[in-house]
Amino acid sequence: MAIEYLKRGKPEAERAEEDAKTRAAVEATLADIEARGDAAVRALSEKFDSYTPASFRLSPSEIDDLIAQLSPRELADITFAQEQVRNFAQAQRDSMLDIEVETMPGVILGHKNIPVQSVGCYVPGGKFPMVASAHMSVATASVAKVPRIIACTPPFQGKPNPGVIAAMHLGGAHEIYVMGGIQAVGAMALGTETIDPVHMIVGPGNAFVAEAKRQLFGRVGIDLFAGPTETMVIADATVDAEMCATDLLGQAEHGYNSPAVLLTNSRKLAQETLAEIERILEILPTAETARVSWKEYGEVILCDSYDEMLWVADDVASEHVQVMTDRDDWFLEHMTCYGALFLGPRTNVANGDKVIGTNHTLPTKKAGRYTGGLWVGKFLKTHSYQKVTTDAAAAEIGAYGSRLCMLEGFVGHAEQCNLRVRRYGGVNVPYGEGAPALDAAE
Repeated sequence: MAIEYLKRGKPEAERAEEDAKTRAAVEATLADIEARGDAAVRALSEKFDSYTPASFRLSPSEIDDLIAQLSPRELADITFAQEQVRNFAQAQRDSMLDIEVETMPGVILGHKNIPVQSVGCYVPGGKFPMVASAHMSVATASVAKVPRIIACTPPFQGKPNPGVIAAMHLGGAHEIYVMGGIQAVGAMALGTETIDPVHMIVGPGNAFVAEAKRQLFGRVGIDLFAGPTETMVIADATVDAEMCATDLLGQAEHGYNSPAVLLTNSRKLAQETLAEIERILEILPTAETARVSWKEYGEVILCDSYDEMLWVADDVASEHVQVMTDRDDWFLEHMTCYGALFLGPRTNVANGDKVIGTNHTLPTKKAGRYTGGLWVGKFLKTHSYQKVTTDAAAAEIGAYGSRLCMLEGFVGHAEQCNLRVRRYGGVNVPYGEGAPALDAAE
């Protein structure tokens, strides 16, 4: 296997050191929020966002005033995007069925899909107003029929962003708060004097938001670890350097630590893409951010074969994987570890992020090895139930259960079964013993 790195990103050791600093900062901040509640949230908002309103929660009139600042075209675009997200989420929801089956005469088993009862949706927006993130979390939770949806977003340039607030409101948020970062996630999860805690936190964010969710997991549910954006372009000689460079930098502009990886079996394409990235960085308005991400986290990996490309792609398990080759469907069939696939040169990650209808809250930092992204099913809990409806079934299943409990040494468990065998089967099982076989077939 000949895998060559024409460009490498920051070493893993340095990234681990940064992660350790982030963990310590988040732990201290969450402890402060839990101890001081609203006072801590207000102090953090002043420190990080220079924003201290009379109330972080927006009133209905404030929401209406913000929405009124948008043009009809902007509102129509937001509505269109939400329709696409809702349509796909509804199709996913319709695929999830409650079931009830009679597995043997008189024994009925089933499950119900029940919405999480309260969800906190974090919508990032400090650097860019992430209007689309509101569709992905709030609107999807609404399709799942979550009864209480609260949404938090940081102020953008010192005040609420009308587009983000409109998307939250139209998406179905019941409470909207203008606060960001650790303080928003902590307040929603832990609760304060003015915010009732939720059962689950969802939504993407920077490294501090992702770490806060990680530390809070268990006290509340989370969707997944969705940290800084990652993108991978898998390309061969069927596409050109402009396409590859544009798609890499289009995601690198997210933040200063957004990994962008080109994976190819064409040395010519790799070298031309490296040159094209430098050309575009001279004219890209967001180059200040994208250049840092590319310098510190960008990688170009050259492979000999498609099989090697597949192996590397699954090992990296990138959040966004854009496939532009002569065998896109082959990658769709064989890839197993990723956030979402974007197949063919006509497809791009930006459309997935903003409008096409799939959810853009996706696993990062190799979490694609064990989970997919946010979807309507994340807001639903599948709960099982069982009922025994006949005396014969109660005695028969009870006899099996009694003996299996005794096999494990659980006498008290066995007596739960034995009681049913005695009452509904008419068999006098000695206390603390396993039930006898009730018929020859058993």
